[in-house]
Amino acid sequence: MPHNNQPLRLHLNHYRSYIAISYEDMEVGFCTPEFAAKIVETFNEHERLLEDNETVNKAFKLACLELLRQTGVNANQLNRRMKDYLDKAKRPEHGTRALAFMLRERQQELDVSNREFARFCYSYKLSPQELKGVFEGKDIPDSQLKALARILGKSIEELMEIRDGFSDTELNRLARILGTSNEELSKVFKG
Repeated sequence: MPHNNQPLRLHLNHYRSYIAISYEDMEVGFCTPEFAAKIVETFNEHERLLEDNETVNKAFKLACLELLRQTGVNANQLNRRMKDYLDKAKRPEHGTRALAFMLRERQQELDVSNREFARFCYSYKLSPQELKGVFEGKDIPDSQLKALARILGKSIEELMEIRDGFSDTELNRLARILGTSNEELSKVFKG
C-alpha cells in the first residue's frame, strides 16, 4: 500500500473549543462556537422559509378555491389555475417580458424614478416610446438590441438568446404539437 505524503488540511488546536453540530440526529460537523451559531441560524432560517412557503401555498390554494366557487367554475380546475398563476408570477426566462424584468432590475440598481430611467435609456438611444413598448410586451426588433445591451451591460448575443428563447412551458407545448421530446427540440434550436 503506497503512503500518501500529502499534508492534511485538517489541523487541531488544543487551545480552541469545537462544538458538534447535529441535524436530524446525525452529526454533520465540528466547528468553533462562532461558526456553529451562524450555521445553526442558517439551518433554522431554511426551516422557517420552508414552513412559510408551505403556509403561503395553502393560503393561495384556499383563495383560488374560494374564487372558483364564487364564480361557479368547476373546482376540479383548481390545480391547473394555480399552475397558471404560479407560472405568471415566476420570473420570465425568455421573451420580451424577461427583458422588461431586466430593465426593471436595472432601474432598481440605479435607484432612479421612472422619468429618470427613461432619460437614462434615451441617453443610450432607446426612446421613451421604445422603452414603453418593451414594458407593454411588444416585439423587440434587432435595432433596439444595441441600446438595450449598453443599458443592461450584456452582449447583444445574450439579449438575442433571451429574447428569442423558449420557456419550458412553451417548449413542452411545441414538443407535444410536433410529437417529439423537449431534448430533441432543444438540440434543434441550439444547433
